[in-house]
Amino acid sequence: MATKTSTILRRALLYVPSSSPKFLEKSRSLTVDTVSYDLEDSVTPSQKASARTNLLSFLSTPRPPNITELSVRINAVSSGLALSDLSTILEAPNLDALVIPKVNRASDLHFITDVLRHKLPERHSSTPTTRTSESSHPLKIIALIESAEAITNLNEICRASPYLSGLIFAAEDFALDLSLTRTPGLLEFLYARSAIATAARAHDLPSTIDLVCTSFRGPEGLKTLEDECLQGKGLGFNGKQCIHPSQVEVAQRAFAPGEKEVEWAVRVVVGDEKADAGGRGAWTLEGKMIDVPVVGKARATVSRAELCGIDVDAIREKWKDQEPE
Repeated sequence: MATKTSTILRRALLYVPSSSPKFLEKSRSLTVDTVSYDLEDSVTPSQKASARTNLLSFLSTPRPPNITELSVRINAVSSGLALSDLSTILEAPNLDALVIPKVNRASDLHFITDVLRHKLPERHSSTPTTRTSESSHPLKIIALIESAEAITNLNEICRASPYLSGLIFAAEDFALDLSLTRTPGLLEFLYARSAIATAARAHDLPSTIDLVCTSFRGPEGLKTLEDECLQGKGLGFNGKQCIHPSQVEVAQRAFAPGEKEVEWAVRVVVGDEKADAGGRGAWTLEGKMIDVPVVGKARATVSRAELCGIDVDAIREKWKDQEPE
């Protein structure tokens, strides 16, 4: 099982083609939780080698100031290109995570883990513990789930590496595998998405990143994106893949707690602290029963709000005099 890393925030994961030095340089101005510099689908076979070189050069220069996490999507283990990708990009000093496509079975992540331990042993102990893993800053692994085989192997995949930090649902490849047609309501993906979110939670993985929204141009495209984000959030996802910078702001807003959500959560936390001091295990707020599960969700919401930069202290000050009913 992966190490708990609840402070990770990946509301938006934006793909940037590594074959284009222009796009790499433009990414410096982005404000986004995670960028995944792509060596896979957006790079043609003839450009793979030059893309690796471009990316190593880019990741060896000072970090972009407003990108929290720098990741690289390598080619799939089954492609035969993964080792060449890793041999180059693992030399980069500014690399936080690897996005691994087409993870169908645990052995795919065993391979990645073995390479990390061989290439970067100082960051990836062969006998990691929670304490040593955190102090050595190992590269995190995020696995793309793209097939029926992967869905059936989710438990084994989630246990495959101590560096696994999240799952991503690749809807288009999944649709290809099952001969599905994507529809606006996305009902054809309901089982797969629910299985991914549930497995990630069961194994304490901090990130569940939902499918790409293929609409992004104009107000209608951004409305579709927002609707998809809220639907995914309702299924247990906490982030969204993005294929264009215009999608980032919408995704990061959607996957951050809303203003009313945070205020209610703070009120619950403040009230519960006073109820606990008074020896009360359950109480009410505006006629609604507040018990342990409700308080747990409220605390999680407050923690996520703080990660998202929301001024929780100001809201606490506003409701400091609230008493449990």
